[in-house]
Amino acid sequence: SNTRFEQCSVVDLPSTVKVEVYPVEVYLCLSSNLESTVSARFSRADKIHAIHQKIRQHFNVSETAESRLWMRSTDTSSERLRNLNMTVLDTCLSSGLVSRASWSVWPHKPRQHLLHELSFTGQRHFLKCISPPQCLSNTPPLTEYFLKNSYLEELNFTNPLGMKGEIAEAYADVIKQMWSGRHYSVVPRVFKTKVGHFASQFLGYQQHDSQELLSFLLDGLHEDLNRVKKKEYIELRDADGRPDQEVAEEAWHNHLRRNDSVIVDTFHGLFKSTLVCPECNKVSVTFDPFCYLSVPLPVSKERVMEVFYVSLDPTAKPTQYRLIVPKAGRVIDLCAALSQATGIPPNQMAVADVFNHRFYRIYQTDEFLSCILDRDDIFVYQLSSGCVDQDGEEVVMAIYMRERSHYRDYGSGSNSYGTSLFGHPLLMSMPRAQCTREALYQLLLKRLSSSEPDRGSSTEEGQSACGSTDTNSQDATDGDQSAGAEPSGKEEEDEEEPASCAQANKRLPGRRHYTERRKKALFTMQAVNSNGTTERGMGEADGSFSFSSQPYIAIDWDPDMKKKYYNENEAEKYIKHQSMDVPHQQTTVQLQECIELFTTVETLEEENPWYCPTCKKHQLATKILDLWSLPEVLIIHLKRFSYTKYSREKLDTIVEFPLRDLDFSGFLLKKTVNSTEPPCRYDLIAVSNHYGGLRDGHYTSYARNKDNGQWYYFDDSKVTYAREEQITSAAYLLFYQRQDKIRHPTIPPPIPSSTQPENHVSSQTCDGMDGAASCVSMETD
Repeated sequence: SNTRFEQCSVVDLPSTVKVEVYPVEVYLCLSSNLESTVSARFSRADKIHAIHQKIRQHFNVSETAESRLWMRSTDTSSERLRNLNMTVLDTCLSSGLVSRASWSVWPHKPRQHLLHELSFTGQRHFLKCISPPQCLSNTPPLTEYFLKNSYLEELNFTNPLGMKGEIAEAYADVIKQMWSGRHYSVVPRVFKTKVGHFASQFLGYQQHDSQELLSFLLDGLHEDLNRVKKKEYIELRDADGRPDQEVAEEAWHNHLRRNDSVIVDTFHGLFKSTLVCPECNKVSVTFDPFCYLSVPLPVSKERVMEVFYVSLDPTAKPTQYRLIVPKAGRVIDLCAALSQATGIPPNQMAVADVFNHRFYRIYQTDEFLSCILDRDDIFVYQLSSGCVDQDGEEVVMAIYMRERSHYRDYGSGSNSYGTSLFGHPLLMSMPRAQCTREALYQLLLKRLSSSEPDRGSSTEEGQSACGSTDTNSQDATDGDQSAGAEPSGKEEEDEEEPASCAQANKRLPGRRHYTERRKKALFTMQAVNSNGTTERGMGEADGSFSFSSQPYIAIDWDPDMKKKYYNENEAEKYIKHQSMDVPHQQTTVQLQECIELFTTVETLEEENPWYCPTCKKHQLATKILDLWSLPEVLIIHLKRFSYTKYSREKLDTIVEFPLRDLDFSGFLLKKTVNSTEPPCRYDLIAVSNHYGGLRDGHYTSYARNKDNGQWYYFDDSKVTYAREEQITSAAYLLFYQRQDKIRHPTIPPPIPSSTQPENHVSSQTCDGMDGAASCVSMETD
């Protein structure tokens, strides 16, 4: 019919010309009223943008309002149409002669200025590294770019290095919600899901590094918004003696041929890399772009360690020392430093890590100190002789203290008494030829004994270290009742109590002083494993014993004997050496020193050699980096986490950085030749902080609001006013903006309430708030 052919259109498809008789029929509606639909027909060659414009015109949607297009195939299934440049045919909207679909547009209200915190209800582990997006949200050029919807025309859905525009759209949703004026806090669940989808290291709720998240986010936004749709291959050329200005302009031009986005416009700079071959002196000069500066911190070659020294003198309490040792040193260096304070030769010391009443590790003298953490409890024991070898004449024994229970442990499959460790262990040496139960018992009596103190008295500071005992030196048993024997319950009732400590000490030199009456043993001994649990038996029939490896001996105390003869409170006390009173001062450096260290000549590591085109082999060349040009927003990453083949540590060095007038004129190779060149001075606009150590930590941030110029402190779901002098020295990431790009505040800074001076912004979910609709749509998206 005439009507039908009036609706036909001529479609120029590749390699053919066809007349389209049956256009695709769709139904248009607003998301606020899905029942009121209007039908419209479109050619399969039409772009989705044409449908978008049609629905905006029909429902009188303002050109300034943001809208989103959805295809609704069923009552419960909807799909977002992101790429408006695709055709109806490419989106496979037609499955027959007529295709019915529902389209909806999502208008958004004009934004207002309000302060927001990113909040993760029930997802606080991921929140620990959310400070970079908080800092980026207070970076004016990037935030204005998303608020003005400039990104919509630059979304790159075909970039194989990108995320099909999903990261850019998810980040845009977060920014728009934060600056919409409708929320006290924002819960960016979709943003977290997208980040975890494209970067599996951010899945779950583990601890993450904020600099790694920032690097991924900037790279993802760049590729999603890259204006270069098809990257061409560019062969890089070396300088070969050409002027730096020429080589730099060529490098920057080549960079823009493959990378052109708002991220490049805002954050990318250029530095000069110079490599010199140590063999042929070949000089290679290249200019490379950067997105942020990772500057090293000056690393001290020394380290402060705190140890507990346990003397052979049974009357001397353990003493805590603070020592300065080489950071790359060995255990023998620790012993040498302690030797200067105590006068004991280093070869008469044994070093161990004590944890939970047992030896977690006994160190050899040639082990590196990097394997000892600052939080470890390190004990250094004085030995009776030096140079103790595994097969030598002296043997070092690890002594554990255990308390027997009153009842036998029949449930474990044996009828032995249950035991539990207590107190601090000991390391002792004794001649291998004298390793008998009787000799060991006498040695332990002497080592554990002390002058009988007043049980009510207390000595100097502290609880911890190794213990001395109170009246715990007693007789060894005689005859059949040997030191290692365990008396039966009946014998315990009949036997006399042990003699006093003083009497025992008098009788130790000779057995002739022993009373012929059998005495009860103060404790029994048992060979155990390194955990102090599994009993291995001990000794031969003649009372001697031998050890093929490190011996561990447990001293088993009867509960009644321990209560009567062992003062546990007294045993836990220790003395602080005067070195502990000297305050440990943290190293303080200036940010300019870190930048100077960044531009210092260094030699490449063996893991990262440079291939010399002249020598035709890899060389450990010398390398120097120089700054050539700087971006509008400069991000400085302070490399607080140090990783080497020998150690891993976090550097708590205090870095002092200027809030204003950070001058780079002394670091730039490219000198300003005319007034049209941008200045080299920067002002601080945001800081990402890290508190804690290597395995755990907490991130917070400071940021300067782009509209009112007020500084704020962001800590999880809390926001408080901040003064410039409050900005912490725990900085990890610094955000600086060039002074010629900083605009003056457009609104006056807020005045803190007298009843709530910190203006705390509580963490709330989106439910029940004015902007709940947009927040819910984000979560559904």
